[in-house]
Amino acid sequence: MSRFFNDLKKYSKYVKYSAKSSLKSEVAGSYLGWIWWVLEPVLFMLVYWFIFSVIFSNKTQYFPIFIFIGLSMWNFFNKGLNDAVLIVKNNVATISKVYLPKQMFIVSDMLTLLFKMGISFVIVFGMMIAYRVHVTINVLWLIPVLLTFVLLSYGLNCIIAHFGVFVEDLKKVIAILLRILMYMSGVFYELVSRTSGKSKLKEPLATIMTKFNPIAFLMNCARDCLIYSSPVHYKYLALWFVIAVIVSIIGTRLVYKYENSYVKVI
Repeated sequence: MSRFFNDLKKYSKYVKYSAKSSLKSEVAGSYLGWIWWVLEPVLFMLVYWFIFSVIFSNKTQYFPIFIFIGLSMWNFFNKGLNDAVLIVKNNVATISKVYLPKQMFIVSDMLTLLFKMGISFVIVFGMMIAYRVHVTINVLWLIPVLLTFVLLSYGLNCIIAHFGVFVEDLKKVIAILLRILMYMSGVFYELVSRTSGKSKLKEPLATIMTKFNPIAFLMNCARDCLIYSSPVHYKYLALWFVIAVIVSIIGTRLVYKYENSYVKVI
């Protein structure tokens, strides 16, 4: 991994410039500009709040904040993985002319998504103030939760980016798998009841979805420490952090090992 950190330092200017350019291109020609980065997640939250709270009578406490946290994290993970499938092919004009570690494309893309997720969490904190959510020291658990989440996303993005070069139909497969994962991760609903503390699912599906589905688990951790003033399950968090580090190492080494063959395949 020392090679990766050296490359990250060496190509940091490119990564920052690429991320800024991507953000600027998104709002170029738009009347509202950067306001869309705030308006878009808020509007989506209102849509899902109306569907699940008004139509389906969901009584979850602080439900708008509950949904917003789920959407913020899911959008980061979902968009990153979808981008990763074709990220090498989309940058073939660059990699065919100069050498650039392919992980830098992933890091740059994740920086733009991290910026947007950061904006979303600023809105979350604003909503917490508006709803007068009781905040405790447990809010600090959000730091290791998001660190684990970002590390796991990076590792999976590297692996998907590698196989995306060789498997033409991978993007369609990933899109289907992500749709299934979204409904299995409790983005819009509770996997575990806040009132009874019991899962709304039958075993062993309940354990699989709440403990061994990392996206669902990390979302629940973020919600617990932010809006319910609860400590996270630190043993499972530590386990997923270790797994995230391992997946990141595997993904980084996989790309380094085969990156010279990418141009030939494309």
